[in-house]
Amino acid sequence: MRFMLIVKATADSEAGAAPSAELIEAMQKYNEELVKAGVLLAADGLMPSANGIRISYPEPGGKPKITDGPFTEAKEIIAGYTLIEVKSREEALEWAMRMPDPHGNGQGEIELRQVWDIADLMDNPETLAKEEALRNQIMEQQKA
Repeated sequence: MRFMLIVKATADSEAGAAPSAELIEAMQKYNEELVKAGVLLAADGLMPSANGIRISYPEPGGKPKITDGPFTEAKEIIAGYTLIEVKSREEALEWAMRMPDPHGNGQGEIELRQVWDIADLMDNPETLAKEEALRNQIMEQQKA
């Protein structure tokens, strides 16, 4: 089961404030633990939404609308993520509870969400085979 730990933005992260050396060290230690346990798939911080672009679809079949950042409501913006693969929801929660305060100032907030497994979304064997082939191709490209 894959889970994403979604780090919510704060006014500081949206202002582009760099994390402290202590926070970077704590996050590196946490990521090392995830790697040693064999559960870490990816982990990254995101630049402020001022560098972002939002693409919305105002009507079915219509032309997408493009909006440049920054975006309002820092609480609704993602500042980073960690993607893990674990055996259960409980294990995912255990790892999430071990993550240091992602902003290091008592304002951090993490949202834990399970990632859909492709088999949960598709039941056509041909479509599943195509998706598996694409994922294998991605894995091969990452190795190169």
